[in-house]
Amino acid sequence: MSRNVKELILNDYKSLFKGHDDALLVSIRGIDANSNTTIRRTLRSKDIRLTIIRNSLARRAFEGTGLEGLCSLLSGANALAYGAESAVQIAREIVDLLKDFPGIELKGAVLDGQVFVGDAGVKELSRYPTRDEAIANTVTLVLSPARNLMGQVKGPGAGIAGIIKTIEEKLEKGEQIARVG
Repeated sequence: MSRNVKELILNDYKSLFKGHDDALLVSIRGIDANSNTTIRRTLRSKDIRLTIIRNSLARRAFEGTGLEGLCSLLSGANALAYGAESAVQIAREIVDLLKDFPGIELKGAVLDGQVFVGDAGVKELSRYPTRDEAIANTVTLVLSPARNLMGQVKGPGAGIAGIIKTIEEKLEKGEQIARVG
């Protein structure tokens, strides 16, 4: 391959991966063409792109970016899955695809500079909460004490309101109310 072609591919990688600091590295060697198309279509519907990469050029393109942690995992045939909200969402989708396409090899992932190596690392990453889920969990934790306090404040009032409602219903029916105590 000529130097000019390598420079074109390198520039293409840099433009494709610009702004993507979270990604997943997989190998789809051994996946037939129809399955490959199905995988790509499924991922594309989730706003995830899958790009076959040349290792030596990818190493150069990853230098100084958030994807640099994947350089040590670049050996053999590789494809980079990127896009979506984060690597967590990508990992979830690809781990889900493993059920139908067991030929996908999980090589690793990078999330906020942390590298997850191999099958076990990617599956661990897929169990992390996404950004939106983490925010929702945090909001729930922050609001829990206030919700409990409001329950404690409303509790006695609700009990008294229930007693008054029962007395009102009995009086409307013409029943006698027995004196307690």
